[in-house]
Amino acid sequence: MRMTQLILVLASAVVLAGCPKRSTTVPEGAGASAGNQGAATAGAGSGGAQTGEQLTAEQAALRELERLGMIIYFDYDRAEIKPEYVSVVAAHARFLNGNASRKVRLEGHADERGSREYNIGLGERRAQAVRRALLLQGVTEAQITTVSYGEERPAAAGNDEAAYGRNRRVQIGYGQ
Repeated sequence: MRMTQLILVLASAVVLAGCPKRSTTVPEGAGASAGNQGAATAGAGSGGAQTGEQLTAEQAALRELERLGMIIYFDYDRAEIKPEYVSVVAAHARFLNGNASRKVRLEGHADERGSREYNIGLGERRAQAVRRALLLQGVTEAQITTVSYGEERPAAAGNDEAAYGRNRRVQIGYGQ
């Protein structure tokens, strides 16, 4: 009897884990009003002009963040935020503080040098460094998730310093 219950629980967990999440985007032409800012952000990342709609304050803020940067780069084998990215992190913190329902995903990455395990840890330390900086500026823990991809998702191919430099990063991504 106990074994049957355990199998049912595990089977349910597998089925639920495989279910896709509902999309929070609104199809083009659905028309969002300024009072419906959650749905109006669907086109915020497209970079194109809105047709017949004005940008909401949240959309304008997201576009400004994209202009400032959605990537924080790091020095070789380091997880400290460089001084030139402190203002970028501060801008993201201001946005998140002003939009408490928004969530951010911090994806840590490393170049290919070092073992796979070491690079996963380094990517995690980099994501955690950005997370700590956001928390110190008032962003809530519930708004932040971190993940490390190590060397598994390079931004640039190659075995030169330019490619390595582009791969040592934390990418910032927004969800609802």
